[in-house]
Amino acid sequence: MVQSLAILAPGLLGASVARAARKRGAASRIVVWARRPEVRVKLEATGWFESVAATAAEAVRGANLVVICAPVPAIPDLAVDIRDFLEPGAVVTDVGSVKAAMCRRIQHDYAEAPAHFVGAHPMAGSEKTGHEHSSDELFTGRAVFVTPLPESSQPATDRVVRFWSALGGEVVTCHPDKHDEIVANVSHLPQLLASALCSFLSTRDASWRNYAGNGLRDTTRIAGSDPALWRGILQENRHEVMRALSGMQDELQAIQAAMANGDYLEVLNRLERGNAYRQSMRPGKGEA
Repeated sequence: MVQSLAILAPGLLGASVARAARKRGAASRIVVWARRPEVRVKLEATGWFESVAATAAEAVRGANLVVICAPVPAIPDLAVDIRDFLEPGAVVTDVGSVKAAMCRRIQHDYAEAPAHFVGAHPMAGSEKTGHEHSSDELFTGRAVFVTPLPESSQPATDRVVRFWSALGGEVVTCHPDKHDEIVANVSHLPQLLASALCSFLSTRDASWRNYAGNGLRDTTRIAGSDPALWRGILQENRHEVMRALSGMQDELQAIQAAMANGDYLEVLNRLERGNAYRQSMRPGKGEA
């Protein structure tokens, strides 16, 4: 159990951390902080924690684990802002979906600090945002990356692993570079494909959207995600996403060439390969 847990910028993920920690008894005391005063007022009415702090510095005083849930570009600066207010031995982690550059920068900034940083990224969430859409079961059965660098503190890494396991996550430990390669393909590329499909369809007859079935709705659900949030993610993981896009373009061009040549055996081969991959995926929530 974490004796004192601080959650900074509790939107969908951060509020879900608070709710899951409260439900599962993973923390004795939970303090949250949000940058906007009106959000702090709304949070006070939820009852998922002991208190809402007026400042980030106030929130982390006495905490032995801090979870930063701000958008990816804002995480390093926030980590530096709280550094001098952390207790000796405190551990700072995050929920950001891009890790390599961020982990190296914060590790450098914490080199002389009495606290430690170990990155993390739960593969959970939705196209919705805000603490209003949070859930105490958001992390149950979901993969959670913990991404220490070689020089990271092992006890700090162990604390982060235990915490996410206590919230119901299935922890995978890997280097930040490997994390960014993986999520570029299984998370960031699908987001771009869904958004690109909707962007393309927006140039066609507007009435066609009224004839869409569940296939289009299922395929493009994540296109409803916050564009500004995704701009930051794609900017931070630019090189890995570009490599994933290049591979996807090769796949589409191969299908296009096969259809142009009337080679429907090749088209079938790629459809079957896609089908086999989809059938081998672990069921998501709500799937049989």
